[in-house]
Amino acid sequence: MGLYDEVVEVPRRTMVLFFVVDTSGSMSGAKIGTVNSAIEEVVPELKDISESNADAQIKVATLSFSTGARWIDSAPVAAENFRWNYLDASGVTDLGAACMQLNEKLSRSAFMSDATGSFAPAIFLLSDGEPTDNYKHGLEKLKQNNWFKKAIKVAVAIGEDANKTVLADFTGNVESVITVHTPEALKKWIQFVSVRASEIGSKSSNAGSDSNANDSATSGEGTDVASKQDEFVKEIQAQAADAAEWDSFDDDGIQW
Repeated sequence: MGLYDEVVEVPRRTMVLFFVVDTSGSMSGAKIGTVNSAIEEVVPELKDISESNADAQIKVATLSFSTGARWIDSAPVAAENFRWNYLDASGVTDLGAACMQLNEKLSRSAFMSDATGSFAPAIFLLSDGEPTDNYKHGLEKLKQNNWFKKAIKVAVAIGEDANKTVLADFTGNVESVITVHTPEALKKWIQFVSVRASEIGSKSSNAGSDSNANDSATSGEGTDVASKQDEFVKEIQAQAADAAEWDSFDDDGIQW
């Protein structure tokens, strides 16, 4: 065997895409149905992104919250193996409980434990209402988490009843909050955000690196990850013009 005959596969880092889904009673019917079908349909695209990415493997984690919060899978699942579990809607809107659960798992001792290292995650929050618990306590603890600080964060406000001020507090800025009024808009924004956040979040950067991000803040990483968040916000703004037509009445006449 020649010197160059043996091919050594370089381990890829991981990038976790978190779906944080409001499954309270007000989400029942068309809202949760659209969320379920949209995420299920985007899974093959996430698989393609992961398989074609030489730098990172995409993994998916799902957190649902209503009366309390629960993880759908016990650990992030590789996009190649991920299957969406349809969610039902009932109960209240315990966003604070979701923040506490997210804070617990955004740790090297939990969901960010891959030996090969991780890119900062992408966190996608979907909600249609007002928190019913002490969300501020949970969110303040989450904001102290360095993985959360470095994450790409985006939220979709489903209808006018969604508290966009709270969602902006979660993402860090109002530009990362998207408001939708129809199933068509909700479906297309879920697909757009899932794909673009995964593509941006899983690419290597030239200046600094978030690939070795850990539970302690490190110099040089903040600027790099902030640039990914900024890049994603620009993507949202660029898409907004085309998205305006999504938010007209759909074929069934549904508007939230």
